[in-house]
Amino acid sequence: QVQLVESGGGLVQAGGSLRLSCAATGRSFSSYRMGWFRQAPGKEREFVAQINWSGGSTYYADSVKGRFTISRDNAKNTVYLQMNSLKPEDTAVYYCAAELGRGTSYYTNHRSWSYWGQGTQVTVSS
Repeated sequence: QVQLVESGGGLVQAGGSLRLSCAATGRSFSSYRMGWFRQAPGKEREFVAQINWSGGSTYYADSVKGRFTISRDNAKNTVYLQMNSLKPEDTAVYYCAAELGRGTSYYTNHRSWSYWGQGTQVTVSS
């Protein structure tokens, strides 16, 4: 089992940057694929990015490709989401997710993920 705690959210102007962090506690962090999702008010939880267990494979939603970068540091049990060129439509609560597995498939449905953080608010003003 793994516990996840996100940090780094906040208020930023359009065009700005933020870096989210997700610290994991528990065993065998490197055995988990990690992901970021987001949820805006009145909308479904939406896939943002995924990284495999080693950090060697990543996958992004089209809406963030080229602007966001997911990375992980297995020595620190932490996954990051660097967000650049932020837009007002990026405003949402951002959630870190984890699922046991070392495969290379990608899982964009939030129901495919077992472990979740509490979320961190990101607000982008125009």
